[in-house]
Amino acid sequence: MRVEQLEYLAVVTRLGSLRRAAEELHLSQPALSETLRNLERELGVELLERKRSGAKISHEGRELLPHIAGVLDAVDRLRQAADQQQHNSRRLRLGTVNAATVTLLAPAIHEFRAAHPSTQVEVIAGQQDGIVQHLTEGSFDLGLVSYLQDDDPPSGLHTTELLRGRPVVCVRPDSPLATLNAVTVTDLLAQPLIMMRAGYVMHRYIHRLLSGSAPSFSYYADGAEMCKLMVAEGLGATVLPDYSVLDDPLERSGTIIYRPLANDATELRVVIQRRHARLVPTAERDLHAILVRRATERRTRQPAGDGLR
Repeated sequence: MRVEQLEYLAVVTRLGSLRRAAEELHLSQPALSETLRNLERELGVELLERKRSGAKISHEGRELLPHIAGVLDAVDRLRQAADQQQHNSRRLRLGTVNAATVTLLAPAIHEFRAAHPSTQVEVIAGQQDGIVQHLTEGSFDLGLVSYLQDDDPPSGLHTTELLRGRPVVCVRPDSPLATLNAVTVTDLLAQPLIMMRAGYVMHRYIHRLLSGSAPSFSYYADGAEMCKLMVAEGLGATVLPDYSVLDDPLERSGTIIYRPLANDATELRVVIQRRHARLVPTAERDLHAILVRRATERRTRQPAGDGLR
C-alpha cells in the first residue's frame, strides 16, 4: 500500500467521479483506475462502483474513509514535522547574556560553521529572564545564561554548566585601581562605575556587593561587551565575571586588565540551556557539544586563580 493510493481515493471521493479525479491529478483515467484496483486487491475490498457512466466511491469504501483520513492526517503531520526539522537545521537561534560571547561563543560558532556551512546562526543578546522565556516558548534553540552560585536554574530546561568563575574589577591599565593587587569596595566606590542595567545577574551582584552605598558616579549599560568598551574608552571601572574578560581581544591587546575583588568569594557560572523532551536537530546538538567541549578545554587550560592581571 502506498500513500498516493489513499490520496487518489480521497480525491475520487471529494470529486465524486473517477474522470474528474484523473483530470485534477493529471493522470489518465485507466492509470488511475488500475492504481485503485491494486489497492482494492491489497485490501480485499471493492472501493469503487464502476459503471458505464463512470466510477464513484462504493459503500464499503465510504465505511473505510475515516480510517483513510486518519492515515492521511498522520502522514501530513509527519511531513510537517520533517519540514520543520529541516527548517530548524538550517537556522539556529541562540540567546546570550554576553558574558562569554567573545571568549567562548564566537570561537565555537567559527568551528560549527566548518561542519554546518549552510546553517545560519542567529545570536540574540538579551537578559536572563527573557532568554529563559524564549527557550521555554521554543523561539530560541539554545541559551547562554549566567547565574550566581545560589541561583537555581528553571526545572523546565536542560542546563549544562560551561564555565565557573569569580567577579573581577575590569579597568584600563592607567586606572588607579590597576596598581592594586586586589580592589576593595571602598576603592571601587571612589571611581566612576559602569554597571549593567536591572535584569542582569551582575546588576544584582553589584548591588549586593555595595550594600546600598553609591559610587562617585555611575553609568548603566546593556551587557558585558558594552561595559568593556566603555572601560576601554576610559569612562570608569566595571565588575564582570573573570571568564568574560580573560582572553577577550581587548584584554589580549592590553587595552583592559582586571583585578580580583578583596574579601569576596562569590562564584558565578555561565550555563547553556535548551528545552527538555523534544527531538533535537543535528545542528543544534552539534553546536551544544562544541560549546561544552570548548568550555571543558578552557577550564583545563586555565588553572584556578590564574590570569589575574
